[in-house]
Amino acid sequence: MGTNVNKPSHKAGLMTGAEAVVQSLVAEGVELLFGYPGGAIMPVYDALYGAEDQLKHILTRHEQGATHMAQGYARATGKVGVCIATSGPGATNLITGIADAQIDSTPMVCITGQVMSSLLGTDAFQETDIIGISMPVTKWNVQVTKAEDIPTAIAKAFYIARSGKPGPVLVDITKNAQFDQVDFNYVPFEGMRSYKPVPVASTDQIKVAAELINNAKRPFVLFGQGIILSQAEEEFKAFIEKTGIPSAWTIMGLSALDTDHELNVGMLGMHGNYAPNKLTNECDVLIAVGMRFDDRVTGDLTKYAKQAKVVHIEIDAAEINKNVTAHAPVLGDAKDILKQLIPLVKENSHEQWLQRFKDFEQEEIDQVIREELKPSKDIMSMGEVIGQINELSNGDNVIVTDVGQHQMVACRYAEFKQSKSMITSGGLGTMGFCLPAAIGAKMGVPNKQVIAVIGDGGFQMTIQELGTILESKVAVKILLLNNEFLGMVRQWQELFFEKRYASTIMVNPDFQMIAKSYSIKTALIDDRKNLEQGVKEMLEHDGAYFLEVRVGKENNVFPMIPSGVAVSDIRLK
Repeated sequence: MGTNVNKPSHKAGLMTGAEAVVQSLVAEGVELLFGYPGGAIMPVYDALYGAEDQLKHILTRHEQGATHMAQGYARATGKVGVCIATSGPGATNLITGIADAQIDSTPMVCITGQVMSSLLGTDAFQETDIIGISMPVTKWNVQVTKAEDIPTAIAKAFYIARSGKPGPVLVDITKNAQFDQVDFNYVPFEGMRSYKPVPVASTDQIKVAAELINNAKRPFVLFGQGIILSQAEEEFKAFIEKTGIPSAWTIMGLSALDTDHELNVGMLGMHGNYAPNKLTNECDVLIAVGMRFDDRVTGDLTKYAKQAKVVHIEIDAAEINKNVTAHAPVLGDAKDILKQLIPLVKENSHEQWLQRFKDFEQEEIDQVIREELKPSKDIMSMGEVIGQINELSNGDNVIVTDVGQHQMVACRYAEFKQSKSMITSGGLGTMGFCLPAAIGAKMGVPNKQVIAVIGDGGFQMTIQELGTILESKVAVKILLLNNEFLGMVRQWQELFFEKRYASTIMVNPDFQMIAKSYSIKTALIDDRKNLEQGVKEMLEHDGAYFLEVRVGKENNVFPMIPSGVAVSDIRLK
């Protein structure tokens, strides 16, 4: 994970624990801190007040927003995202974002205030056992009750958060520890005997993997976020280009390989592309790189790739053989393993096998994609809106999505030419993720165009973060695809519950009026003839922009793999 090379120098010497917190963050190269103040963290906020030249604090409108902003920042930059909150409800409001970061392997350090150590266990005002609550969803957590332990705890937190398979870490600091004095001297954490974040890959297993790949007639690569996290994009590209193997991505792996690359055959999973899902059960060697065989990718495991020999390249030993048995498990860092694997594999093309993917792709184009991107109906589709963004930009946008139909459409149709340019909530599927994550991403990469693609349901879960845009003047573009439904749930209700739309119809407010009240420039499009100009104005506007597009209320996202069936049973209609 990256660090800030232009970080200001931290102070040293005698200071309060609260000041030590701030100086520890400065020493770690933290640029932005997302948070919300309260009683138990007030000493740290007081220390921040005099350190504006070293560390910028972004006041969010809810603690959950702070976690998602830290996530968006981390995912866009490759650095550790940092958020801060008070005890009790402030701390518990972080949990959703922490859980999201844990399952999506996002490096994040969360700092919470806690009641005085003398009051621990007494049910004091705003006391909550955040260590016990957060333990299942953190990579590591710790409670600090003495000022002298603060620097070491924070150094260890950053090391654990960013090393190996990244994840969220929580440091809970009692109020007395923040007030007490410490002779501060920051020493970066360099490791411990009990924690080996990057396993050393077995050369024997790499040779076994190479032999399987070289002898394969119908090999197929599945790649995930591990490519991005290990910064292995170039090695991965070299590997597939040498071997000529068709490659498909999980939504967390999207943008690791250019979407228009000739060997990129599309998205895996429930609403993925037709070809990669159909042909998973026809390949003879399945090579998984930096992905964990999530149930949305595999469908019914009893019918998943049973004909194939499986090569699994993965940094986390817990993922090996967890869902899919690997014939050649290669445990280690993807970048290092690919470097060793490339000289061992033979140059190949697999033209006939690749043609099978192209044939299925054409079938999907004819039956689904053409109508989705260029609808013959009067009503607009989500796909044509994303297509318009593609036409008016060059694929270097950072797209952030919420969760639902718009998420699947954006992942399916948005074009990417740079890594770290698709940010979404994958494993947890957190509605409300998009708006704050887009704010954090834009703050992390201010020179890039960041577009928040969001639905009317998820938007209202963290809509208060429009206040953060107002205060911090973040030039994020918000594209609201409004179908007045909780669209993904409604689609399932239509297909599997006889159109009983139980609690999925949305009675929405005037979003235009709300955005304007936060001094954000807005536009509403409900006619296709205005779409191109509306998207163009959004992209060209210098500052935050809110574009609401009214799309079909009962449009469905296809292809689709129904629950409990094989991936090869994917439906085009």
